[in-house]
Amino acid sequence: MLIQILQQLSDGQFHSGEALGQALGVSRAAVWKQLKKLDDYDIPYSSIKGKGYRLQDPIELLDADRIEHALQQRLDRLDILLDVDSTNTYLMQRAADHMGQRYAVLAEKQQHGRGRRGRQWVSPFGKNIYLSLLMTFQGGLPALAGLSLVTAIAVERTLTRLGIAEVGLKWPNDVYLQGKKVAGILLEVTGEYQDHCQVVMGIGLNVALNERDAASIEQPWTALRAVAPDLSRNDLAAVLLDELLLAVTTFQREGFAPLQQQWTDADIFHEKTVRIIAPGHEKIGVVKGVNRKGELLLRTEAGMEVISAGELSVRAVD
Repeated sequence: MLIQILQQLSDGQFHSGEALGQALGVSRAAVWKQLKKLDDYDIPYSSIKGKGYRLQDPIELLDADRIEHALQQRLDRLDILLDVDSTNTYLMQRAADHMGQRYAVLAEKQQHGRGRRGRQWVSPFGKNIYLSLLMTFQGGLPALAGLSLVTAIAVERTLTRLGIAEVGLKWPNDVYLQGKKVAGILLEVTGEYQDHCQVVMGIGLNVALNERDAASIEQPWTALRAVAPDLSRNDLAAVLLDELLLAVTTFQREGFAPLQQQWTDADIFHEKTVRIIAPGHEKIGVVKGVNRKGELLLRTEAGMEVISAGELSVRAVD
């Protein structure tokens, strides 16, 4: 019933308890009990005597039928959850039962959304896109070289397809909008690392994140509604899933090489001097693109160096 209440309140206008009860065919007491659950999901709402209840921010709930109908690529299963610990964790726990399937999950909220290097991914209810896709790959870990970059390219393609400009990529897999981070990616692997394995590709994409929600974020960030105020979360989710499936299908068939130049074209640090920070050391050099494995090519004083995927940071030199 909570979903039905949220659908009634999704316009951001006031609705009386009586009107909500009539719309749902339940008592006002039942409506009040469901409204108390909004606190559990950290969904801000107002209650004014004589006017009723309204959400502080309008919400567009994700709709599985609408998203699946818009897909052009094959998807075997799509789950949409109100609340989850993490969409990546959800699929990792179910991977063994879905070998060979293309299985996606979207959530309205994550309790413990995760980014790279163990960072938290801020995941308030109904504000953003939290998407994970499970797929099976042959050839073990060596066959996955460049996949994180492919995932980022799919996000960049999505935003471009939706008419959003000034989107760029930062090695190894961050997505930026007008110079600020708008999306992050986390890949996790399970299975036979030398044979077949399953990969969960997780994407967090800021859509309507606000300053209150983002108080704990320690780097420049932005959200899509800043440049596309009328952007539909359902349209965005459908295009993102479609582009991700298409990019990964190409990667499975041909590897990273066909997408290598697209990465370089979108790289916001290409031909710029950067500092690569890794545990115990750092390197300074000029970014010269990526190789066919998705490794960073860095021209340093010692010559051309190859920086492998790992726990690295890329920061522009002051």
